[in-house]
Amino acid sequence: MKTVGRIVHVCGQRMLIVTVDAAQLPALYATVVDRRHRPVGRIVDLFGNVKSPYAAVLCHGRCEQPVGEKIFTRS
Repeated sequence: MKTVGRIVHVCGQRMLIVTVDAAQLPALYATVVDRRHRPVGRIVDLFGNVKSPYAAVLCHGRCEQPVGEKIFTRS
C-alpha cells in the first residue's frame, strides 16, 4: 500500500479533499482504501500548487472517514 495523504476536508456527503506528497503523486482514478483495507473511493482529480497538491476522492457511498485520517492506494 502507498500513502495518498491525510484528509483535510469533507465536501458534501461523497467528496474528500486530501493533501498529497508532491514527490509521490498517486495515479488518477486509483482505488483508495483506509488503514483497515476497506475501500473508500477513487481519486477523480489532482489540483493545487505543484509543491503542495491536493487530491479529490469520490467516495463509493457516504464518507465516513474523519478529518486527519490517512488514506492509501493499493499497489
